[in-house]
Amino acid sequence: MSLRHAVLGMLADAPGSGYDLLKRFESRENNAWSATQSQLYGELGKLAQTGLIEMTVAGPRGRKEYAITEAGRHELRAWLLDPVPPQPARNEALLRMYFLGEVEPAQAREYVRRQGAEAEEQAERLDALDAAIPWDDSDRSFYGRLVLEWGKRYAAMQREWADWAEHRIRTNRG
Repeated sequence: MSLRHAVLGMLADAPGSGYDLLKRFESRENNAWSATQSQLYGELGKLAQTGLIEMTVAGPRGRKEYAITEAGRHELRAWLLDPVPPQPARNEALLRMYFLGEVEPAQAREYVRRQGAEAEEQAERLDALDAAIPWDDSDRSFYGRLVLEWGKRYAAMQREWADWAEHRIRTNRG
């Protein structure tokens, strides 16, 4: 996935300024994709140059509101229906786990305990996000709930795995 497609998807939902989109990233899309302010504004410029979005309103203090164009909708739909290419496995937490034999078992257990606690905190953040979103019958709410549920289940799996791994380290390594 690219920032390009995340921005196109948000603008397909509703026009907005860079600031508006940044707030959407922080409140909703952050569970799936994140972006910094400089990345977002840079991508808006690129999308406008290629004709995938257009500036619809120029407001005070340089505020610009953007909307997706038909070419942008076509690009978004093509991306949505294109199969996801295989991604290389990269999980720093698991890489560290692989090498935990280099530290004392108590330190390894603490590392795994922290992984579980972080998963628990993520689950709590997602529950709070779920409670704060004014869900409705729109497609965005329906599919947004599916994404949120994936996050909740993933956090629960991480927590369960951390408990299991900590127990295994305690019983097999001390």
